[in-house]
Amino acid sequence: MLKNYFKIAVRNLWKYKTNSIVSIIGLSLGIGCFLLLATYVLHEIRYDRFQVNGDHIVRVNLFYQSGDSEPVNVAITATGVAPVFAREFEEIKHAVRLYPLSGDAAVAVQYGDKLFNEKKVLFADSTYFSVFPTHFIEGDANTALSQPNSVVIDKTTAQKYFGNESAIGKSVTMNEKLTLQVTGVMADIPSYSHIKPNWLASYSTLPRSKSEAFDSANDYTYLLLKPNANVETLQAKVDQFAIKNLNNPQDPSSKLRLKLEAFNRIHLYSNVSNGLEASGNYKYIYILSGVALLILVIACINFINLVTARSAVRAREVGVRKVMGAGRAEVFRQYLFECGLITIAAIVIGLLISFLGFPVISNLTGSALGLNIWPSFSVVLLLVALAIVVTLLSGLYPAAVLSGFEPVKVLKGKVLATNSGSGLRSSLVVFQFTISILFIVGTIIANQQLHFIQNKNLGINPSQIVVMDVGSGISESKLAAMKSELLTYPVMKSVTASYDSPVNVQGGYTITANDKPQGFQLNITAIPVEKDFVPTLGMQLIAGQNFNNTDILRANTDSAELRHYAFILNESAVKAMGWTPGNAIGKLVNLNGRRGEVKAVAKDFHFRSLHEKIGPIAIMPEYNYFGKVMVKVAGYETTQAIELLRKNWKANFPMRPFEYHFLDQEFDQMYKAESRVSTILGLFSAVTIFISCLGLFALIAFISEQRTKEIGVRKVLGASVASIVVLLSKDFVKLMLIAIIIATPAAWYAMNLWLADFAYQIKISPWTFVFTGLGAIAIALITVSFQSIKAALMNPVKSLKSE
Repeated sequence: MLKNYFKIAVRNLWKYKTNSIVSIIGLSLGIGCFLLLATYVLHEIRYDRFQVNGDHIVRVNLFYQSGDSEPVNVAITATGVAPVFAREFEEIKHAVRLYPLSGDAAVAVQYGDKLFNEKKVLFADSTYFSVFPTHFIEGDANTALSQPNSVVIDKTTAQKYFGNESAIGKSVTMNEKLTLQVTGVMADIPSYSHIKPNWLASYSTLPRSKSEAFDSANDYTYLLLKPNANVETLQAKVDQFAIKNLNNPQDPSSKLRLKLEAFNRIHLYSNVSNGLEASGNYKYIYILSGVALLILVIACINFINLVTARSAVRAREVGVRKVMGAGRAEVFRQYLFECGLITIAAIVIGLLISFLGFPVISNLTGSALGLNIWPSFSVVLLLVALAIVVTLLSGLYPAAVLSGFEPVKVLKGKVLATNSGSGLRSSLVVFQFTISILFIVGTIIANQQLHFIQNKNLGINPSQIVVMDVGSGISESKLAAMKSELLTYPVMKSVTASYDSPVNVQGGYTITANDKPQGFQLNITAIPVEKDFVPTLGMQLIAGQNFNNTDILRANTDSAELRHYAFILNESAVKAMGWTPGNAIGKLVNLNGRRGEVKAVAKDFHFRSLHEKIGPIAIMPEYNYFGKVMVKVAGYETTQAIELLRKNWKANFPMRPFEYHFLDQEFDQMYKAESRVSTILGLFSAVTIFISCLGLFALIAFISEQRTKEIGVRKVLGASVASIVVLLSKDFVKLMLIAIIIATPAAWYAMNLWLADFAYQIKISPWTFVFTGLGAIAIALITVSFQSIKAALMNPVKSLKSE
């Protein structure tokens, strides 16, 4: 019997090959897109879940607030937190500190004549592999980081530097001064980990390891708790420790806390800054999960519309089969078998689509995606379940309709005139286009917000500024020589340096002033800069003057008693201090022990993401911590400028590979998640519209066949082609209007929720919904008109004769 089912199914699929091809295309696109998006969602959900101790690990975050200033939440802590907590609290089994050697700047690594810039370099306590067990290919995890000047590298790095040779015992040099010996090779860390160093050096190598200080925060601290430890109880103990040891009882307005954050929630749910990696966003996971499911559902809806559209044509076939003795159950099974065959074909093609799409999605998301992300056999189980569910979802209703036809009525042609199921089909079309309009509106508003971000006046001008990472620092003399030579070329407009990226400053400080009451202090961001930082970045001073050579000499003198700083504060800092730009000039202040005076006031500029409001910031000429050299180049000679920079770099940094990027690229990078979601929405909106149009095409074909006789009569009575096209199309315009009415408030609400994450945002224009609605109607009419015109042009004699 199965063989007969197969023969009949293949015969029918071939007979109605256009319908079959369209059905398979719609389903396969839906399944392929579902697999692509589901794989990315799974990749994000699985973040850090591979860690066997993950459920018992917490990260220690730092919270502090001074007076009425904005609270600060960061993922970094002082050097003393890990060792002191490990001794003080019985709930802790192991504690580990991680310290990135050069922040987000590259580290120059040399082995023999090989030179590389490496960014994933961390220093870690010897307890690292007890907290985060890792498979070792060479060496012993228990002792690999026990001695100073030791380093563990991953498999890919070992092959890059040493080829097929054993890496154990090899020595490498970092930043031309630190020599480390390889003591272990670990397996590559999965991409779905927020801690993924290529180089893991022993923390005991660093001078900072000798002290257990609490006065500065630069380490990442992770605690492995004992199996029965209660996090809430430990948090209460930590709070008491902070109150007793870290807060000033004479200044109750100043608050400092150490908060424990569950390790497995860090990637998607953390709201602290300065993490080892930019966090994901659980909201986007919900959005993309919804998109994946909706595309699959729309593809199934489209399939239902397509097969029911052909049910009238196959009605006589069913009638003949019933007259010949076929029962309803047999017809039902036959039709369900055909649906299953189409579904299996669609799944195979959908798999092919996903394989072709993975490189595109991987490039878009920055993660290596593939079906290997799924747990073993889960993809097979998913596809089998998908085949069953889609077959039943897509085939049950059409199979029930077809198998339920009464032979006498069918053979008399009465079924062709029935409106059975029209309400369901219309509802499905409304649902499809409601979702499509939601996707389109979401894409448009997301793109408008990104355009707003990219074109907003930042208060600085990142355009045509080349950034070169100098790792752990550049000497004052080398910077002066480098700058002097570069400025001899007309194509170099300005040269400066800073510690942080000027579009993502992270340094946290507190500032006090002589004219403020004792105990007053303000949380403030600060950045050490070279004296020409302000003009190079195009910042506007509204009071005072820029740094001069005297300011540099006074701030960088070797004598602590004579050292005196000049500060440039932004408007927000001046306002928070209770000053005006005019009277702020000359005010005596103290920034974490740096005594000096306010030299100038800068117009507010965005030094972090537009997700955050502009806060107080201080700019100071401190030459000990520069990690980035920035050069403003002429836009018309960029290629020549890069070649000159390359030549200058090789002369000054012969042991460091030349790498560069533009500052505006750093700015764009901060909105990678938003850009990713916008692009994905746009891509899959197009797919949704295409699948929805296939459903419309099926429905108009169905209606045209139902009304063949009516169309013929109208034409005989003198109806024009245009009037018949309008007759067949007007109902679809009504459906589109219903979809627009449903989608508009839903889209407005959803996108306002999304925009709420930005401190600076666009206002949603009503015209967005108007143009989207008109566009959706136009797409629907174009789809419908093809089949409507075909029906209207049919010879009425032929249609009436066939009836």
